[in-house]
Amino acid sequence: MFVNIMTNIFIATDVPKMTIAEPTYLDCNATTPIEPEVLDLMNHYFRVEYGNAGSRTHRYGSAAAQAVRRAREQVARVVAASWENVLFTSGATESNNLAILGLATQAQKLGRTHIISTQIEHKAVLEPLEELTKRGFDVTLLAPCRGGYVEAEQIRAALRPDTFLVSVMQVNNETGVVQPLAEIADVLNRHDAVFHTDAAQGFGKELDGLRSSRLDLISVSAHKIFGPKGVGALIIRQNQRTAEMAPISFGGGQERGLRPGTVPVPLVAGLGLAADISLRDHSARRARCLAFRKELLSALDPLQPICVGDSDRTLPHVVNLRFGDIDSEAVMIALRDVVAISNGSACTSTTYRPSHVLKAMGLSDGDAQAATRWSWSHMTPTPDWPTVLDLITALH
Repeated sequence: MFVNIMTNIFIATDVPKMTIAEPTYLDCNATTPIEPEVLDLMNHYFRVEYGNAGSRTHRYGSAAAQAVRRAREQVARVVAASWENVLFTSGATESNNLAILGLATQAQKLGRTHIISTQIEHKAVLEPLEELTKRGFDVTLLAPCRGGYVEAEQIRAALRPDTFLVSVMQVNNETGVVQPLAEIADVLNRHDAVFHTDAAQGFGKELDGLRSSRLDLISVSAHKIFGPKGVGALIIRQNQRTAEMAPISFGGGQERGLRPGTVPVPLVAGLGLAADISLRDHSARRARCLAFRKELLSALDPLQPICVGDSDRTLPHVVNLRFGDIDSEAVMIALRDVVAISNGSACTSTTYRPSHVLKAMGLSDGDAQAATRWSWSHMTPTPDWPTVLDLITALH
């Protein structure tokens, strides 16, 4: 204990601090915790080999360039692409913008200004598409079925001779429902439209859907696969369809002239290792997430929750549930000291309105506002399920 001379106040320094248990984090679709291996590697490039990958005159620059090349190879391996196909960005939002807006000039030059996408895309796709409608493009947004996915036959029916781009997400961020990319790729084998997917939620988790050579553009975020925030990639399979992609920002020749700016080596190295680990630990992670899912559904079964989206097409680490007509805000507030859950995309969480995804699936405003998203990972500890059950029961 010591005395503050100026105020004559006694301040206790030997009193133990009260510790409050943190709620169990169940919002991994918003962002994941970082893998310790990834953090260790990033610290190395922040503290030891901190050179600029564009510096060619010393070993610091050479080491940085080698780290960037290795990361390209690691990211490419997940989707069976070449390392030369990997372009680093700040995340999937920038990748989506570059994929969609970067091909606009080519599309207009060819007189093919029809685009097909879906009503359940992330705003990072829908808003660039809105921008293209202002430039005279014709955008067709397909509605999903009640299960939360579009059918390949819907794509086939919507295709036109002037269709230039088809953009369909790999996995929906709110429901976890996997979209039929392989079947859509088969449809597009008989059409020369560019095929793009926002793979922020599925990259490194659902592997087969991204390995088709017919998939031209793939958007990736590191912070969804236990890597750092602030870095991602656009994987551009080099072919005639993507040959004339143009930058949407300017100021340097980095990343094949398509994405200017100093490459953030620690972040890029972190993304590369996170991608590598996603392959190495894929089976173990999947098994752990499936076990957690079974545990969660069993614990909440007395509440008879209604699953939103086709559970047979949902990734193992996420479920969207509603508990009768209880508003999701009430559920989240009741549980906030026990578990951290959400009611949709983190990018639109400041707006209290029904999810555009769930509305597109045919849910009423009330049902959409009752939906809660629970998403976990292989790192997630077991929550206090009895307390979760009691708190939700008390809301009825």
